[in-house]
Amino acid sequence: MPPAETPKITKRKGRSNGSAEVVDRYFAAIDAHDLDGMAACWQPGGRERLVGQRDLDVPAGLRTYFGEVFGAFPDFTIEVLDRIEADGHCTVRWAATGTFAGAPFQGIEPTGARVAIEGLDLLTIDDGLIARNDAFLDGADLARQLGVLPAAGSTQEQRMTALMNRGTRVKRRIASDLEPVAEGVWLMRGGFPMKTMNVYLIEDDGHLTLFDAGIEAMTNAVAAAGARGGGIRRVVLGHAHADHRGVAARLGAPVYCHPAERADAEGDGGAHYMHVERLNPIGKRIMPALLRQWDGGPVEITGTIEEGDDIAGFRVIHLPGHAPGMIGLWRESDRLALTSDCFYTLDPQTGRKGAPRLPHAAFNQDTEQARESVRKLAAMEPAAAWPGHADPLRGDVRSALETAAATT
Repeated sequence: MPPAETPKITKRKGRSNGSAEVVDRYFAAIDAHDLDGMAACWQPGGRERLVGQRDLDVPAGLRTYFGEVFGAFPDFTIEVLDRIEADGHCTVRWAATGTFAGAPFQGIEPTGARVAIEGLDLLTIDDGLIARNDAFLDGADLARQLGVLPAAGSTQEQRMTALMNRGTRVKRRIASDLEPVAEGVWLMRGGFPMKTMNVYLIEDDGHLTLFDAGIEAMTNAVAAAGARGGGIRRVVLGHAHADHRGVAARLGAPVYCHPAERADAEGDGGAHYMHVERLNPIGKRIMPALLRQWDGGPVEITGTIEEGDDIAGFRVIHLPGHAPGMIGLWRESDRLALTSDCFYTLDPQTGRKGAPRLPHAAFNQDTEQARESVRKLAAMEPAAAWPGHADPLRGDVRSALETAAATT
């Protein structure tokens, strides 16, 4: 279709800064389904950002997306309702209508639905052309009008909400409430159904430091606990295995680890040195799938920490073997050790809890080095040692760890 002469503007607000002409031409071209005219309003290499959906390169991405819109809604029309201009920017509030009677749209077959939506574009104008546009619209409202989501207040929406709430309650059971460990330290247990994954939250100058990052399914519970505790200031990985980095990439907080662990944290989580063939027949079959399910994926490491560094009142101790850069945290004042997977208090193949033991050889980078790290921890004579899984050691911790190092 040929471009229209002017867009259908019902209101204009604000003082013109010279951007009005290109904005008028742009919306007229959209209303006319004129892809060439739209592209001509943009600087090459511009960016159209559909907030919450996708970013479009200009002109190729712009043509592809709006070509799909015009194909799906043959009678698509857009109307400018308000426009405010200032300092090289133009804000446009618009209303669009159309009938979903053409081609499929984003994989959805045409339903014949009549849609009417409003949105807001924040356009940046440079040298008389559009350089950037941030476009906002109510995606949920559009989905309802297309029939992808049930109508607001309908029986179907109530059923969908009830189903979602049931899922939320299940996820809540995956991660329990916080359990006090010592002054300024709390434990969140997670993992379904046995809750054997441990994440530690440490008071840190009005915020929280997270030590060990559990499994991905714990993300929402950890984030909520962090928000209640003043916000998660940083995440410290005891090591980078899938069941200890699961939430790290999803909290928006800087993540730290030992230098020897960085490559695995940003890579495969240490999978390259694991030997699942050393597990029993059931473990061989299910463990690879569990590791994939637990993993939140590679983590961008902000910085590294080494033995002797101070973290929220704890001293970093290097405990290699299970993983090359595995660390624990040690607080001298109460002889508290947070030890990640330096030792186990359960059998990872059966889930049975018991006396401390070396971490399973199937997951170790170097089992003999892991044995020496258990002895190193024992020599520090902790009053309590809290591991990355299951239950802590209390009482004669040194003797229990020395026995573990000598006999497992």
